[in-house]
Amino acid sequence: MANQHVVPNKNGGWDVKGAGNSRATKHFDTKQPAKKFAKSIAKKHHSELIEHNKQGRIISKDSFGNDPIPPKDKEH
Repeated sequence: MANQHVVPNKNGGWDVKGAGNSRATKHFDTKQPAKKFAKSIAKKHHSELIEHNKQGRIISKDSFGNDPIPPKDKEH
């Protein structure tokens, strides 16, 4: 499964989208539940959670993959 993006919805709220998908997997009114949902999918499928800000820019990445030599995570 693809990486999971938490992105702002142009009509308000936040969407969780798989990378490359034009439609949202699920819509949320606030960002925190969207992040929690995206994290659960990313963990289940060993992919990344990519968080965007209200302008759509990437502000955070968190990997849940099976990297044998993971980089040092300075954020989490």
